Amino acid sequence: MTAPRPLGEDGSHRSGDRRLAHRRPGHRSPGRRSPGGRLATLGALGVVFGDIGTSPLYALHTAFSMDHNPVGLSALDVYGTISMVLWTITLIVTVKYVSLVTRADNDGEGGILALLALLRRRATGRRRLAVLTLLGMVGASLFYGDSVITPAISVMSAVEGLTVVSPELGHAVAPVSAMILAVLFLVQPAGTGRVSRAFGPLMLLWFVVMAALGLPQIVAHPQILGSLSPHWAAELVLRQPFPAFVLMGAVVLTVTGAEALYADLGHFGARAVRRAWLAVAMPALAIVYLGQGAVVITSPETAGNPFFHLAPPAWQLPLILLATVATVIASQAVISGAFSVTVQAIRLGLLPRLVVRHTSQQEGQVYLPAVNGALFAGVMILVLAFGSSAGLASAYGLAVTGTLLLESMIFLVFAHSVWRWPWGGNGGLCGGDRRPGGGLAGGELHQDPGRRVDPPPGGRVGADRHGDLAPRAPEPGH
Repeated sequence: MTAPRPLGEDGSHRSGDRRLAHRRPGHRSPGRRSPGGRLATLGALGVVFGDIGTSPLYALHTAFSMDHNPVGLSALDVYGTISMVLWTITLIVTVKYVSLVTRADNDGEGGILALLALLRRRATGRRRLAVLTLLGMVGASLFYGDSVITPAISVMSAVEGLTVVSPELGHAVAPVSAMILAVLFLVQPAGTGRVSRAFGPLMLLWFVVMAALGLPQIVAHPQILGSLSPHWAAELVLRQPFPAFVLMGAVVLTVTGAEALYADLGHFGARAVRRAWLAVAMPALAIVYLGQGAVVITSPETAGNPFFHLAPPAWQLPLILLATVATVIASQAVISGAFSVTVQAIRLGLLPRLVVRHTSQQEGQVYLPAVNGALFAGVMILVLAFGSSAGLASAYGLAVTGTLLLESMIFLVFAHSVWRWPWGGNGGLCGGDRRPGGGLAGGELHQDPGRRVDPPPGGRVGADRHGDLAPRAPEPGH
């Protein structure tokens, strides 16, 4: 176990960041693994997408069994629900996080506090700085809440699959979940690098199995592919506006882990995160949600737990075991994110200094004993107090929605202040700069009036170790 490294004068643990920032495009230092390499992509698949990858276990189960939700199980209702799920994932995860937010990194680190760090040096006036800081602190607090709820609800939702095999096993859900989570927190000192080497292949297997489970149901009911069109979601909203609004409280559970995707950016790099999502995670999630919709239309009695009914009875117990492993990985995603957020909060002076142990030579992989202990205590309290995933769904949706909303607000301020996206008019915030060379990653970015910072060819603009914008070479292999 390595000793904690002292903080630098800027609050950073890094050394040599300026040298890396100005390295010529395409250069790779000897012995340094590319953040966009295959191993990093596999590691990102294991740690970063564990949370969102296990959402199919409980998201539709919650959607079809919500209290005071009159959205039924007719074909039209199911088409609309699945359409809302798919387009929520597309807009929030693919467009917002993978395409936009991951480009706003603070020296390679992501998360709501990384955005706050980038804005603090450009905030004019104490009032604006205070508002931004308050928003960042509230968002980080909600993320900590997510980091406590995710392990509890995800592991319990997997263990609850035992009730599909035998309803008499329901009493074992809480104690079995508690034992699994205790082991997970005990292995945290090993570090996310070592953990991800084991979790990556297992999570890849999980995504492949989910796709394999969903495909036969889609073939049996190909009409479910119509849910790919957003008009089904719009039709449900127009036909049943209030039930559809209530339904969104469950649909948002399908994007749990999107904020961890950004918070874990420093562990594996943006390129690895994007490749893992677009090549593996997103296609598998789309297939399994379509498959669950198809099985509910064909057999409405499966709505109580549609995921485990995708498998034939003989394969349900092995699927429960694999799902349990996958939910452990989901828990690792938010635990790693909590470590990253805490380190950023310390650098910003929002938290007192804590013991920070670097578990790998790769930048960003850290372990904080105090945070690990606090998360463990909170998770155990939830598991033993609630005893089932259904009771946690509402609290989980609130934490996720609040984090997504606050992170979006701060990102929009960042895009306007740093990237100079206009609030409206020609192109708007989504369109970016319409001038030649303008736009998302390579537009004209101004550090201050009269000065223009252009990224190198194929590169991007990020913050150097002091928080100022500086040209950065593209990731190797980009």
